[in-house]
Amino acid sequence: MTKTKKKKSLLARFASYYKPYLWLFTADLFFAAVEGAVGLAFPSIIRYLINDVFTMSNQSMIIPILTRTALLMLGLYVVEAVALYFVTSYGHILGARIETDMRRELFTHMEKLSFSFFDNTSTGKMVSRLITDLFEITELAHHGPENVFISFFKLIGSFIILAMIHVPMTLILIFFTAVMLMVTLGYRKMMTSAFMDNRRKIADVNAIVQDSLSGIRTVQSFSSEEIEMDKFHRGNEAFYRSKRRTYMVMGRYHTLNRFMQGMLYLTTLVAGGLFVVRGTLNPADVIAYILYINMFLDPIRTLIMFNEQFQQGMTGFKRMIQVLDTEPEIADRPDAVDAGTLEGRIIFDQVTFRYEDENVLDGLSFTVEAGKTVALVGPSGVGKTTICSLIPRFYDVTLGQVLIDGTDVRDFTLDSLRDNIAVVQQDVYLFNSSVRDNIAYGNWDASLEEIKEAARRANIDDFIESLPDGYDTVVGERGVRFSGGERQRISIARAFLRNPPILILDEATSSLDNISERYIQAALDDLSRDRTTLVIAHRLSTIRNADEILVLSDRGIAERGTHQELLDRRGEYASLYRSQFEI
Repeated sequence: MTKTKKKKSLLARFASYYKPYLWLFTADLFFAAVEGAVGLAFPSIIRYLINDVFTMSNQSMIIPILTRTALLMLGLYVVEAVALYFVTSYGHILGARIETDMRRELFTHMEKLSFSFFDNTSTGKMVSRLITDLFEITELAHHGPENVFISFFKLIGSFIILAMIHVPMTLILIFFTAVMLMVTLGYRKMMTSAFMDNRRKIADVNAIVQDSLSGIRTVQSFSSEEIEMDKFHRGNEAFYRSKRRTYMVMGRYHTLNRFMQGMLYLTTLVAGGLFVVRGTLNPADVIAYILYINMFLDPIRTLIMFNEQFQQGMTGFKRMIQVLDTEPEIADRPDAVDAGTLEGRIIFDQVTFRYEDENVLDGLSFTVEAGKTVALVGPSGVGKTTICSLIPRFYDVTLGQVLIDGTDVRDFTLDSLRDNIAVVQQDVYLFNSSVRDNIAYGNWDASLEEIKEAARRANIDDFIESLPDGYDTVVGERGVRFSGGERQRISIARAFLRNPPILILDEATSSLDNISERYIQAALDDLSRDRTTLVIAHRLSTIRNADEILVLSDRGIAERGTHQELLDRRGEYASLYRSQFEI
């Protein structure tokens, strides 16, 4: 695709957001044209008064004509006020609607992107695209077409009127306009590059701020405020330098254009004086000409400012399109079917998974029978979490198959597959809303009684009822108002409410104290009953009752069997167990 086609495609995609509001967009342009037309009429009225009315020999005729002209101008001012009100209010409303649609589309698409995208993309940079970039895009969406339309309307209208007054003066005006246009085009490339760099730098700053504030407890506990401030200072200074370069370009651009506008006034004044001396131009026409030059320059100034606005807005739009054009790596196949309610028999058939050119799993095969509990143990980095991530298709296998009830998971629709799976993780994420909403995340249609029953089964109901607002208590950002054990039990209640046939426990008790672990282990034992359960565990005491334990190494499955069978074998599992319990 050529660069020109890409640009046209980008503009076409930008224009498509106006389609739902075509009537409002048309009305906005109409009232903008009315405002411009009224502005064009005033210099002509002044010229008429100076040339034809104030020079009348019959003085008694001046007052009636002046009165009618004043009433006409009053009417025009009223029309201009109505047009300006519509353009200012409903024009901005149009921009706000487009911004809302863009933000909804962008956020919806972000929610569909695969884990691999977020592995390599900062949350702060995504927030920057949703907030900072879209603000500039909105300004362009509202003011862009309106400013271009009214500017060309005024330019053409004033040019026709000026040509009717005096052709030689108009040719001078065309020459200066052509030079200003060339200057504008010459600076456009520099400004595009500068604004794109601005976007990258402010996104970096947003990422630093988001990362630092999200981890503020870690920062302060390690007395690392100076380190974070230093990172922020470097990012902030880089953004300042980027903005400084932009403003230097803008300074040269605006200064040169303003100087050329001044030269146009000076040339008009001198040339107009010479034409008056030669008798080819009336003094009143010179006054009208100067008034129309101001009207001619006003849209030129607007177009110059629009060039800056266009570069900023389209730079933000390009960044938005980059995200929208990023296809999710994990998506439904064209012939994907609804999984319905699965029994939960899981088969890994010669599964190989490669992440960024590194083999994490290589030809792995094993089976988990429906309703059974299988534990995965082994050192960090051998692929335990990867195995569990392949089942709900957070990632897809590179080679081989993951099958549930005999069907490749890629043949199910994502929503129906994941509706059959609940994941309880070590790092619990609670949303900054009520306890009730956080538990209901497992099933939004659940009643309050069902939510309370899930909490009772997770051994957290008594604690919730003791809170000042009970189930309506807001948990705070990431659940900071609760302890690790309390957050974990809320996440278990969420899984109870989901009631899935397949359960994945990813080190769900590894960071808890002994008392919390007992409460949570009891809840997990209840939760995993009669479900296909995969457990990742470092604390081997929590998996003694597993139906099978798979001991993983960098070579694949090193050992498999029950807890007692593996102890009797005196292999890697027995060694791990002895190291934990010193037996």
